[in-house]
Amino acid sequence: MKISQFYLLAALLISFNTSNTVNAQEPYNILWLSCEDIGPIMGAYGTKHIKTPNIDRLAQEGVLFEKAYATVGVCAPSRASIITGMYPINIGTHNMRTGNHWGYHSPEEEAYETAIKVKDKTGRNVPQYSVVPPSFVRCFSEYMREAGYYCTNNAKCDYQFNCPISAWDEVGNNAHYQHRKPNQPFFAVFNHGITHESQIWKQQKEPITVDTAQIQIPQYFADIPLVRRDVGRKYSNIEQLDQQIGEWLQKLEDENLLDKTIIFFWSDHGGPLLRQKRAVGNSGLHVPLIVRFPDKRMAGKRVDDIVSLMDLGPTVMSLAGLKPPIHMHGKAFLGPYKTSKSHQYAFGSADRFDEHTEMSRSVIDGRFVYIRNYIMDQPYTYPLFYREQIEMTKALIKLNKKGLLKGEAAYIFQASKPYEELYDLQNDPDEVHNLIHNSKHQTKLKELRTALSEWQLKMHDKGFIPEHDLVNLMWPNGTQPKTAQVELTDSKNTISLSSPTEGASIVYQLNDSIGSDHWRLYVHPIKLKKGKLVARAVRIGYQTSDIISIQY
Repeated sequence: MKISQFYLLAALLISFNTSNTVNAQEPYNILWLSCEDIGPIMGAYGTKHIKTPNIDRLAQEGVLFEKAYATVGVCAPSRASIITGMYPINIGTHNMRTGNHWGYHSPEEEAYETAIKVKDKTGRNVPQYSVVPPSFVRCFSEYMREAGYYCTNNAKCDYQFNCPISAWDEVGNNAHYQHRKPNQPFFAVFNHGITHESQIWKQQKEPITVDTAQIQIPQYFADIPLVRRDVGRKYSNIEQLDQQIGEWLQKLEDENLLDKTIIFFWSDHGGPLLRQKRAVGNSGLHVPLIVRFPDKRMAGKRVDDIVSLMDLGPTVMSLAGLKPPIHMHGKAFLGPYKTSKSHQYAFGSADRFDEHTEMSRSVIDGRFVYIRNYIMDQPYTYPLFYREQIEMTKALIKLNKKGLLKGEAAYIFQASKPYEELYDLQNDPDEVHNLIHNSKHQTKLKELRTALSEWQLKMHDKGFIPEHDLVNLMWPNGTQPKTAQVELTDSKNTISLSSPTEGASIVYQLNDSIGSDHWRLYVHPIKLKKGKLVARAVRIGYQTSDIISIQY
């Protein structure tokens, strides 16, 4: 053997052994610390007069994403895109909200009201329903379960469909990674509600921990004491969130898990106040996103690429060594399957919000925001009961009716919506100066207008389908479809399970676990020499199948 060949072979052997050693290492746990209704309002993102030392620590020890966006500026459609990795307008999860899906309900508890005083664009009734996406769509957590991760969600679901029993090992207020088997890696979600819109009024009597005279008030709000108080409440709630994140960091250290766990911190969409939550522009879609690795790799790095919250699932899969399915619109932004081409644009949508019918679409390139409004004969700030429980919102509405709002503070109270909007975030971060007719920006306007149209065509934008008709497409004749019963074949005490329903997942229980809330995800044929097995089939949006059982 020639010397050069010898060294080449030696190098290959070393590479092979090193690769095996790496693969043999215990996989990292993955923890999501999610929150609700905040834009990037914290020290790490440059916000002044707010104290967020724990979130800032995550950024210093991790990777901060400057341009992270939700797909929708409200929780349920946004969370649908996160759990599926898909755009809501493509899979029909774009209307807020379709049913009582906030928390987990067992298949037997799943129920829908037929009359909820909601009308679609044509004035027809919209009942509660569970969205039925295409058969290939699954909750990405199922892929993690298949790979051996113990997957828990505490506690919010809100996916626009009843949370499938196949999605999590545990889901609910008691769900916790501590219940996993020894040395089993976990993927765990803990949601923090302190920053939710409702906490602006529910926390009203709690101390405000920031100096309201110093905080920045967006130009689209009148700078009055009540506004400063409620914006101060928003900031104070974020400071409470930061304390909760600090408690998590301490807990992980105490459990010797901080150096074994990848931490994601993110919010489901933008801020809780008027022209933030539900908005289709930057104020409604721009979110904080920070990822901390156990070995602090890339510590302090700030990433300028556009990322979407629907990229979270593919990224978690990539970090677990799993290749994301090709049907997902989301792209992995970390791990071995990190995309070689990040998103050129962030796309957003706004449709029905509770009792109000809406339809707008947006595209953001990181600096410019283009918005296309499809229902223009309504006020820019439309009536909506839920958000009008915030005192500053009611006060601003009254001031507008009296004609007392001027300049930028009057902008969001226009009597009707413009056909198109274009904003330059670099020079107009509060999006109050519409450049749609500005001759200097016509090239950018045409670029973003074209990008948005092409995206809508590619996504087969279901917002053009009246919701009454959309429900009947998913539930023929208004009846929820049902997953077919599991079919079982037995060969030499090896049981194989299947379902005739396309896209169905199968779960099962054995012996003493039968009747519990925990269902195992069926991946491979099961060897069963003695005992009892029960199984059922699950497809998103369908009724879960009846239980079948076999006794040995």
